[in-house]
Amino acid sequence: MQTELSKRLGVEHAVFGFTPFPAVAAAISRAGGFGVLGAVRYTAPDDLARDLDWMQDHVDGRPYGLDVVMPAKKVEGVSEADVEAMIPEGHRQFVKDTLARHGVPELAAGEAAGWRITGWMEQVARGQLDVAFDYPIKLLANALGSPPTDVVARAHACGVLVAALAGSARHARKHAEGGIDIVVAQGYEAGGHTGEIASMVLTPEVVDAVGPLPVLAAGGIGGGEQVAAALALGAQGVWLGSVWLTTTEAELHSPALTRKLLAAGSGDTVRSRALTGKPARQLRTAWTDAWDDPAGPGTLPMPLQGLLVAEAVSRIQKHEVEPLLGTPVGQIVGRMTSERSVQAVFDDLTSGFERAVTRLNRIAGRP
Repeated sequence: MQTELSKRLGVEHAVFGFTPFPAVAAAISRAGGFGVLGAVRYTAPDDLARDLDWMQDHVDGRPYGLDVVMPAKKVEGVSEADVEAMIPEGHRQFVKDTLARHGVPELAAGEAAGWRITGWMEQVARGQLDVAFDYPIKLLANALGSPPTDVVARAHACGVLVAALAGSARHARKHAEGGIDIVVAQGYEAGGHTGEIASMVLTPEVVDAVGPLPVLAAGGIGGGEQVAAALALGAQGVWLGSVWLTTTEAELHSPALTRKLLAAGSGDTVRSRALTGKPARQLRTAWTDAWDDPAGPGTLPMPLQGLLVAEAVSRIQKHEVEPLLGTPVGQIVGRMTSERSVQAVFDDLTSGFERAVTRLNRIAGRP
């Protein structure tokens, strides 16, 4: 599964694996793919440095990258406390009432919420980059589109390629104009923040829009046949996220959530603003239903929603309150039916890819 891009980056397979777990990212790189560590949960630079140190010791010299969440436009002089103050009291009460209705226990005295979407903030994301550029990362990806132009220039000065996610050809063209090196065409089926165009339509549109820039296909990909389809549509690789959640190296620390993921079908996800304020595909739960109910107060825009629900999500996760327990995940969840190692996932990807290529060669009358 090699392409011009994978050869450029020195990886065996053109499979880019996004994950919040260092152990998974390192295993992806060791298996011949390109591991990309998600940085959004690292609010303390020392924590990110600790895990990048660990990555350095466990990738066996293979390349890896970092994914940040950085807005293209800078907002000066706004602190997290300023943003918190914008949250209406009615929304805070709705959270309390929903948790009480499901009997969700409080956090222990003095225990802080472990889940905070603060990596979107300018100062936090830049602090992550100050750490990251001290390491030999080969790729910087931005989940909110093109990063600021000075960040792109800084990455290029360090010899780091820059990737940005796009949900439409229009977004992809803006990335190309901003000096981005790789566009990730993320379809509607993907987990996390997505647009409204499915991968089969989006991938060739983006390829046509930004060529000769390399494009990675994302969304609904979890098998080797789907990798072959993505390359047939003109992509130079695939960007996989959801499929790693049920690997043995993943650090979900929640048997209940793992059970829910393994039992879910492809129709058991929903695009909801309940988690961050932007449409994000995730498991459908009583939590997403509550926020999507017209009788409720409705969600707040990003980043207010993420800050509003941070403690609630931590409580739900810690106490494994199953009706409310969820996670961002794509429609490929329907094929995630057993816990496997990262290497086993790669074995399935490569064998499925070979089957697809053999089938197409047979159809085309080639030996």
